[in-house]
Amino acid sequence: MSQNSEKTSLPEAETLYSGKFIILKRRGTWEYASRPRNMGAAVIIALDGDSVILVEQQRIPFGKNTIELPAGLIGDSDSNESVETAAARELIEETGYQADSIDSLGQFAASPGMTSESFFLVRARNLKKISDGGGVDDEDITVHRVKLSELQRFLEQKRQEGFVIDSKLLLLLGPVFLGLSVFE
Repeated sequence: MSQNSEKTSLPEAETLYSGKFIILKRRGTWEYASRPRNMGAAVIIALDGDSVILVEQQRIPFGKNTIELPAGLIGDSDSNESVETAAARELIEETGYQADSIDSLGQFAASPGMTSESFFLVRARNLKKISDGGGVDDEDITVHRVKLSELQRFLEQKRQEGFVIDSKLLLLLGPVFLGLSVFE
């Protein structure tokens, strides 16, 4: 197998649909979604002492409410916006918390078989509540402050209530699934 990160023999991508936030493409027989201007997202692990800040919001593709880490698009209104600036803005908009410290932890593929979208994982610390949050426009976000030691129980309860649990929460639960009790 080749050690190159890119294949050079791929056919040109054909645009099937182009909207404000999503583009559907076909490359050969493969169909996938991408973002305009290769916009990524900032996904925020917002730590407040022994707790993490989560958001609950309705997601139209599922027709249900989800539990997620706070997140938002980078550069949706300013194409020169940095990862850290987008994360700080989204954290305040969605949760009402302002972080004293924001660190980018790297870029990751969201769902590489379905979309070219990537996200930057960001850690926000030393939080201060400055507003109610709740999102902008019609986002209608509910903020949850959950103790890390109670996170698995909280998510299982929400799952039983019919909520969709975002896979990025595995970033926090990974040690638990490995049998490590890092939050106890």
